[in-house]
Amino acid sequence: MTVLLREGNGDVEALLLERTVRADDLASGQVSLPGGRVDPADVTLAETALRELREEVGVGAGDVDGSLQYALTQAAPLFGLDVAVFGGRLGPSSNAPRAHSREEVAHIFWLPRGALDDPKRVLRDTSVGPREVDALIYEGHVVWGFTLRVLRRYFHRSSQ
Repeated sequence: MTVLLREGNGDVEALLLERTVRADDLASGQVSLPGGRVDPADVTLAETALRELREEVGVGAGDVDGSLQYALTQAAPLFGLDVAVFGGRLGPSSNAPRAHSREEVAHIFWLPRGALDDPKRVLRDTSVGPREVDALIYEGHVVWGFTLRVLRRYFHRSSQ
């Protein structure tokens, strides 16, 4: 999973995507960061993160300023695994990210870091039924759960 950053209009922004609605995907229709499972051809987790960036949003190694850096590991209990999170900045002459794989990505957008300061309580369907959860609502997108936890940790924000 990758937190890809760019300089926005007065704030650093993180690239998020809305997953395509699919019956075989537990994260179907949800907002997430680019990422996915390790492929047997991936030698390192950083290679997995770069491959997923390329497959999902068309951003390759040459589009990242420097290289992706390991940032943290976040438990994803719904999926029964721990997720390595990498971070990097979009380079100044990079390809613009886009929904490269329509099978996986319905839409992409940039979330300003400051949006993390304005959480709301919203009702969401969860794996244990409807629950009121912390969420960010940004341009009609609801950022919550695993993605919100990763962003808060990445930007060193509390979960309160």
